[in-house]
Amino acid sequence: MSFANSFLFPNTAEASGQGHLVLGGCDVTHLAAEFGTPLYVYDEATLRDRCREFLGEFQRRYPKSAVIYACKAFINTSLARLFREEGLGLDVVSGGELAVAQRVAFPPERIYFHGNNKSREELEMALDCRIGRVVVDNFHELALLGRLASHRGVVQDVLIRVSPGIDPHTHAYTTTGVLDSKFGFPIQTGQAKEAVGKAMRERGVRVVGLHFHLGSPIFEMEPFARAMELTLDFASQEGLPLREISPGGGFAIAYTRDQRPPSVGEYAQAITASLESRCRALGLEPPLLVIEPGRAIVGPAGVALYRVGASKDIPGVRRYVAVDGGMGDNIRPALYGSQYEAVVANKMGVEEGERVTIAGRFCESGDVLLRDVTLPRLEAGDLLAIPAAGAYAPAMASNYNLAPRPAIVMVADGQARLIRRRETYQDLMSNDLL
Repeated sequence: MSFANSFLFPNTAEASGQGHLVLGGCDVTHLAAEFGTPLYVYDEATLRDRCREFLGEFQRRYPKSAVIYACKAFINTSLARLFREEGLGLDVVSGGELAVAQRVAFPPERIYFHGNNKSREELEMALDCRIGRVVVDNFHELALLGRLASHRGVVQDVLIRVSPGIDPHTHAYTTTGVLDSKFGFPIQTGQAKEAVGKAMRERGVRVVGLHFHLGSPIFEMEPFARAMELTLDFASQEGLPLREISPGGGFAIAYTRDQRPPSVGEYAQAITASLESRCRALGLEPPLLVIEPGRAIVGPAGVALYRVGASKDIPGVRRYVAVDGGMGDNIRPALYGSQYEAVVANKMGVEEGERVTIAGRFCESGDVLLRDVTLPRLEAGDLLAIPAAGAYAPAMASNYNLAPRPAIVMVADGQARLIRRRETYQDLMSNDLL
């Protein structure tokens, strides 16, 4: 049975004859009963489809393309193994993310290490792992990495992260490619030129290309094309032998029924066309194109499940309905003002009936997951499902109010397997010392 807004849910989503949401062949009411709530459910078919779509759409247009998954969107060992199987690389931003890659024997040559303040220990870990690329973000890191690599008698391949000064028109907190940003070497100030020069003289590193990242999520094509042109122009002017170029990620997904982000193919067309045309104009050998989707792969594959509890009616103002999760497992609405849709997973055939605000259980007035949404009449015990929840929600989860972080399951072909158990109170105290 189809249902409204199904395009926001994983590819396998459907409504059963009993009016229950089904993901990956699994009735979510049964998942909630077995694993508890809050619960995050990832659909394996959607994850694999998104990996293959990015590889296919980019390599069909530009064969010298590589897809590197941005782990910051969410990573654990099960996902890392899946991405390895699908032929993706990993973009890590911490020693913890690199440790996950090591745990599943991820090919080190397909790992790129990002971040604006990598520690000495993290750079040593990266060198000892012999990862493929370190993306250098600042002069301090460049000098430190050079010393550490030289001490080991190795030469580390690097990309220099530049800031092209392009505004992608997204949230200020997630805009990264403008001049006033903590990330990268600005081209327009001359610092990118200085960084390339220093890196070319540094004995412990080998510059193989340039990286830029504009922000996320980006719904427009023009910023990608313009930034690619500016970055290639810079490489040409500096006489940099460009083996690789990366425009990062930032590919948008739909969170609400009125959002229609570009398709993967549209992103691929805009990026590869600007790369090829500018390389021809400048007489450059076409480099390897490295893209870094994160949200666009795991976001649509994940659904958050919550159990409805208390409600509060304020006559003439609003009805609040509380669930058993909130900003502790998804801080995006409180942090960014992010918006989502929801369905009542045990009442899929019921017509929408009332306007409510879905509040979380945490002790903050800003802990609101959805504001003024129309849903079937909610009662204690109902199961609320929020789609497009696979990116940044589990990754940014906290233990605020000492709430255990949720369990996570992967569903496929009617089977569910636990890929992260729910934390216990004992877990929360495991690092405490009396």
